Amino acid sequence: MARLTLVTALALTGSSSALQIPLQLPFDTPWTSHRHVVTADEAGKLPLVDSETLQSKISSHALESRSKVLYDIARKAEEEYGHPTRVIGSADAHVFGGPGHDGTISYITSVLAELGSYYDVSSQVFPAVTGHVSESRLVIGDEVPRSASPMGLTPPTRDNEPVYGDLILVGNEGCEPSDFPSEAEGNIVLIKRGTCPFGTKSENSGKAGALAAVVYNTDPEVVHGTLGTPSPHHVATFGIGGEEGEKYAKKLREGESLDAIAYMDAEVRIITTTNILAQTSGGDPDNCVMLGAHSDSVAEGPGINDDGSGSLSILEVAVQLASFRVNNCVRFAWWSAEEEGLLGSDYYVSVLSEEENRKIRLFMDYDMMASPNYAYQIYNATNEENPTGSAELKELYVDWYESQGLNYTFIPFDGRSDYDAFIRNGIPGGGIATGAEGVKTKDEEELFGGKAGDWYDPCYHQLCDDLSNVDLEAWEVNTKLIAHSVATYAVSFEGFPKRTDELVKRNAYTGRTKYHGPKLVV
Repeated sequence: MARLTLVTALALTGSSSALQIPLQLPFDTPWTSHRHVVTADEAGKLPLVDSETLQSKISSHALESRSKVLYDIARKAEEEYGHPTRVIGSADAHVFGGPGHDGTISYITSVLAELGSYYDVSSQVFPAVTGHVSESRLVIGDEVPRSASPMGLTPPTRDNEPVYGDLILVGNEGCEPSDFPSEAEGNIVLIKRGTCPFGTKSENSGKAGALAAVVYNTDPEVVHGTLGTPSPHHVATFGIGGEEGEKYAKKLREGESLDAIAYMDAEVRIITTTNILAQTSGGDPDNCVMLGAHSDSVAEGPGINDDGSGSLSILEVAVQLASFRVNNCVRFAWWSAEEEGLLGSDYYVSVLSEEENRKIRLFMDYDMMASPNYAYQIYNATNEENPTGSAELKELYVDWYESQGLNYTFIPFDGRSDYDAFIRNGIPGGGIATGAEGVKTKDEEELFGGKAGDWYDPCYHQLCDDLSNVDLEAWEVNTKLIAHSVATYAVSFEGFPKRTDELVKRNAYTGRTKYHGPKLVV
């Protein structure tokens, strides 16, 4: 039995404090590799980590082997969900070793436990809102919109049954109660996407007495959005693409009547789920390099690339780092509930004291390292818009890709992954990725190969995000870069901006973002 620490969040009672109690976890699982257990005395006598040596220990074979374990874990949820998934809430969140996400947590903690006292490992349990749509259908006039998609955290239609009514066009963007005509009551409303959150549009729809809401995009693509924090006034809400939405809006503006049928069998509930943290026992605890990846998948699939690849990359780096001594502490994190809106990382940062916040010199985010139609992407972080040090981290990635003779591209630093809470709270951040549902350009095809016009990950948030949905070469390359980033800052922060009270306040990121996690919020 390995003895770890369980940090139980009390946020369900309104408290931001945490309680630490002993936790006994069984690790007699089929995933044990029987590595030598490192004692504290041995750790102090290890050679100082260097980047080249640590990188040399990374192999695609090891990553592929771990992905097979992860897929087997995802299959343990088949009885409940009908297919493999590692979504949160797929088992009792307090029982480690269960199906789906809890099996993932058990695997990570079991691997870390085999490293002996090299890491101090803790679990942070916190409340999370999760939603699941079992079935949905939208009919407008005499057709089924091909782009219709349920919003994240949508409630069901009344009594989980179909509702019927006229389709009513909402004025402006549905951001104000006055935008809703009296005809909205007892009918289904059509709202243009705009500047306010989707949750506000849905809430205003409910207050106006609408039975359901349909939000149409300003772009041709379907809206993959989330309603965010649940409200008793939310109604069943769909997103549809701009082309179809504008077609319906035009008909309504011209005086044509359209009837509609909406059906949503959905559930929104509060559960508890778990972050896993592992910090080196050695190294300066007042100067920590931190990195993370999210351990959960969407309900629709097993999430081997998103973000099994990032979770396993940092796990493999953690395993190989245990052969070395570090000057600065290294803290690994496996976040839960990223797919529900960055809930795990948000919670973690929200309960940090100012003193503990300042000890984190930077945070590095590793989400989707192995997309099959990949591009080597670097978050375009700057010191002007983000905490000072973010640009220096970006340059580390640039320098490494160039040293390897590899091409790279910059992508927006726009709140889509777990770095968001860190930069909003003054901690420098950055990271790399290989692409999600974005479309590869012709220029990128010339830079990275693959196929222009296709998604970077054609199986993003789908059942086919399985063992066949990873590019092993890209995965190994990026895991070596992760190892380089860890080794660099584990040895020294020379030339990297220091954290100070003044910097925390001056550089706290407060900009509004289009995303909060993998789904649109506006």
